[in-house]
Order: sequence, then structure tokens, then C-alpha cells
Amino acid sequence: MKRILVTGASGYIGGRLIPMLLDRGYSVRCLARDPKKLEGRPWTHQVEIVAGDVLDPESLRRALDGCAVAYYLVHAMMAGERSFVDRDRTAASNFAEAAEQVGLERIIYLGGLGRRADHLSDHLASRQEVGDILRGGAVPVTELRAAMIIGSGSASFEMMRSLVKRLPVMICPKWVRTRNQPIAVRDVLGYLVGCLEQPKTAYGIFDIGGPDVLTYKDMMIRYAAMQGLRRRIIVVPVLTPRLSAYWINLVTPIPASLAFPLVEGLRAEVICHNNRIRDLVPIPLTPFGEAVQRAMDKVHENNVSTRWSNAALPSRAALLRRPQFDPDRFPLRDVQRVEAETSSSVLFDRVQRIGGSTGYYYGNFLWWIRGAMDRIVGGVGLRRGRRDPVEIYIGDALDFWRVEDFVPGHRLLLHAEMRVPGDAWLEFRVEPRESQRSVLTQTAYFKPSGVLGRLYWYACLPAHLFIFSGMAQSIVRSAEASSDHSEAGHRQEGSASLTGSPGVPMVREPSADDVPAGGVSR
Repeated sequence: MKRILVTGASGYIGGRLIPMLLDRGYSVRCLARDPKKLEGRPWTHQVEIVAGDVLDPESLRRALDGCAVAYYLVHAMMAGERSFVDRDRTAASNFAEAAEQVGLERIIYLGGLGRRADHLSDHLASRQEVGDILRGGAVPVTELRAAMIIGSGSASFEMMRSLVKRLPVMICPKWVRTRNQPIAVRDVLGYLVGCLEQPKTAYGIFDIGGPDVLTYKDMMIRYAAMQGLRRRIIVVPVLTPRLSAYWINLVTPIPASLAFPLVEGLRAEVICHNNRIRDLVPIPLTPFGEAVQRAMDKVHENNVSTRWSNAALPSRAALLRRPQFDPDRFPLRDVQRVEAETSSSVLFDRVQRIGGSTGYYYGNFLWWIRGAMDRIVGGVGLRRGRRDPVEIYIGDALDFWRVEDFVPGHRLLLHAEMRVPGDAWLEFRVEPRESQRSVLTQTAYFKPSGVLGRLYWYACLPAHLFIFSGMAQSIVRSAEASSDHSEAGHRQEGSASLTGSPGVPMVREPSADDVPAGGVSR
């Protein structure tokens, strides 16, 4: 079978496309800036992963060499920056040139729906320009242009779901009356695979959408009815896309930097003006209501394979900064070391559940306040949650953290993506001891950015003393209670003594500059 290159393998669409290609017997190669971030997926051992970047032409040539077809599934979405347009142009030019040099047979590109005459948003216009640049090369290109994608974990769907869930009465801008042709994520994937297997789609530009044409208001009302909710929507002409984005930032998990391009894209009508793809790739299309129900079923089953937050933050900082963890770079830190009367596997199970619906085991209200403060200043806050309540992949978003390393049973390393004047990391290590005992080492690292960063750390010092030590001890208590429950079967006396026990053994490990950094010696 043909070897297929998939770019954007850690993204929302790419992560779902790869297993479909594998099921059909294709040999798949994945392009990743950091190959480590594809570790742990169910399909990792079945694919070839190569390091590369669409902004690095030489790495693209290496990745494309030997492939027959490539999926181009990368695109920047950064509110408030014009530079993303230039980066998209450069990336598309690099890809088209490298594809031509290695003799690629075809490029399949997923872009955005809409007519340029309708004054598309910068992001939709950029997506279509990327298609033009790819077609400017010698390699045949198939471009699919999609509207709003309905699926568990998609940014558009989660934005709509959160608005309807949290607001009984919504004051909305006039763009909620703009027509849209939403498409189920399974249908997008069906078209992507179908085009690969249908040579007649080469050199074509195809609009793809579902069977229903709806306004955004229609979609919210229908979703509310399906959830048994009564919602009132009041449309006013004065709300701008930017004001709407800030409101979405406060109410939904979607940060303002991503909400703004999503809202801007909804101002222009995005419906299919040609349906040629239906004859060439005749897949059954999913009605809006069925697509919503499938998405909600996945959410309720905790079976969301990819999520909009899989990708890195849509900001200049996220592109320019390649986080590298080096403990020697962090002058400020808090170390908590707690011994546990349970196995390392049980203890680490508690660690890897942190965040999301589980919370932080201690001082959750304070964590909520910190998340709310972050949302107010345009950060991601805590509402982003996590893709799965137990399962973790490197690269997953976890509230306002990003998973940078994950060694099952041993280590979890989180990098802060909240707004903070410095660089912050949180590391958990679990080590086994004799006789079914273990030890948790929890370390918060901080590298301040100038005087403001140091002021921030010291101002938070009282909270750190309270939260970090309490969190480490509470994780251990939870693990011990879980272990006792499984071993003794509802042994209520042991459970009661554990949950009320103030005397968990704890060893405080001081380090350089650690006394002012926070923590309590015991």
C-alpha cells in the first residue's frame, strides 16, 4: 500500500485520521515538531514518526521522501497578529516546493469554506490562500473546504455547548443569524479518506458540508432542546466580534485568542456552493441532530480521542518558545516529599487523575480563583479541563497546564500555560519502596521574568505554603484510601481514620533558594 504523510498528527483532525488510514492498510508517516508528543497513542507503534517542521524546508524533504500522498492539516489561528498570515504562506510554499522536489503524487488539504466576495475573516482568507499556494506547485492538490465541524472535542462545538449550558438568556451579536452548513467530524474524515481513494478528486476544490443549512442561533436552540433546556436568545446589533470573543473567553473553555477567529469566521455565510464531492465520494451525510448526539455520547463515555486543546496555545509565545525543562534553570522552587502506605501504581493512579473534574485534591477553591483570574486577563483558565479523566498523552492540555512528559507509573511533568510573569512547571515523581510502600516527590519550579516575576512568586508564597504541601499530602491520602478500599472492601474504620488523619509522614527537601521560595519544613 501507499505510504501516506500526515502533518498535524497531534491535532484534532490528524489524530483521528491516522487510525482510519491504518485500518485501511496504509503505511503512515507522521510529521511532528516534537516526536515525543505522539508517544502513548494507541497507534504509535504502527506509524513512522519523523521530526520536522513546515517552516524547515530540509526537514520537509526528508519527511516527504518515499511518500506517495501527503495530508496538509496545519494552520495557525492567532488573534491580534498579522504575522500568522506570513507564517502560513511560508509554510505552504515550503511544503509545495518540497513535495515537487521529491516527486509526491498528491497533496490533500483541509481548508475553510466561504466565498472571498463575502469579505472572509483573515483566518478563513488565509486558509484559502494556503490552498492557492499549494496549487501553485507542480503536485496535484485536492482542497476540501469545510464549515463548522461538529464533533466531540471540536472548538466550535464546545463553544456552542458551553454557551447553551451556562446561559439561560443570551444576548448575541447579529452574526448568530448568519447561515452555516455544519458538518460532522466523521463526515470530514470520510471525505479525507475518500479523496485519497478517488483519483478523480485530484486538482479539485470541493465544498463539504452536512445536509442541514442552519444559523448559529438555530444550532443553539436545537442543541438546547436536545438537552432539555429552555434558552432565550436576544440579538443586538452592537456587539463586535472582539467583544463577543472576550465574553466567550469568560463563559466557555475557549480562550479569547481562539474565540476571536472563530467568531470572525461566523460573520460570513459559509454554505456549500458546489456539491460535486457528493458524486465522487458518495458517503452518507450525518444530520445536525445526529452529529450532536454522537458528540455528546462520546463526551459522556469519556471517549474523546482528540480535542481542540491538543494543539499548543494559539499565540506568538507558543510558537517562539520551545519549552525545555532544565531544573538548574529554576532558582525558585517548592519541593514536597510524602511517604505513602500504598504501592507506587496506586499512588501514581491518583497523580495522573489530577485536574479536570477531579480537581487538585486540596484547596480547589483557591485553584478556581487562580483560574478565574487567568480568564479575566485572557488566559486559558481551568475551564479547558482535560481530554480524558484518567488517560494522559504527552501534549495534552490539562486545565492551564500542558503535559510535557509522562512516564506511566513514575513521572508527570506539567508546563504552565496560564498568564504568569515567568516560566512555571509542576513535576510529580513516584518511587516504589519495600513492602508495598512508595514516595511522592512533588516539585513546583519557577523562573521569574525580571523583578515582576520575583514579586509575583513572593506575593504568592503564603498560598504556596498552604496549597502545595496540602496537595501532596491529599494525593497520598486519596491513594491510601483507594488502596484500603480495594484490599479490604469498604473497610469503613480504616477509611475514616485515613480521611481524618493529620499525621501523614512527610519529608521536606530544601534546595537552593528554597527557603524564600515556599514550603514548610517538617
